Amino acid sequence: MFALRDQMQRAAISVASNIAEGCERDSKLELIRFLRIAKGSAAELRTQTYIALKLEMTSKADADNFIAELKEISAMLQGLIRSINNRIKTTEH
Repeated sequence: MFALRDQMQRAAISVASNIAEGCERDSKLELIRFLRIAKGSAAELRTQTYIALKLEMTSKADADNFIAELKEISAMLQGLIRSINNRIKTTEH
């Protein structure tokens, strides 16, 4: 249980850290790369939340709320990725 909790904390930190790192990069393509990594970490954290629920480490209500928030974060990251991609395509023409 300690290992799962530790991994969940690392995945949560990874989401924010990759967003920050991507924002400091010198290109939009690198930003997109790090946003995708952050999105992957959010998916990892969602999976770990399902596992924590199965192991009865959290309540269903708390897990459902957390999963919903993680899905929203993933959707926001995808929207940002799409927006940056559109800007790249606009400037190429």
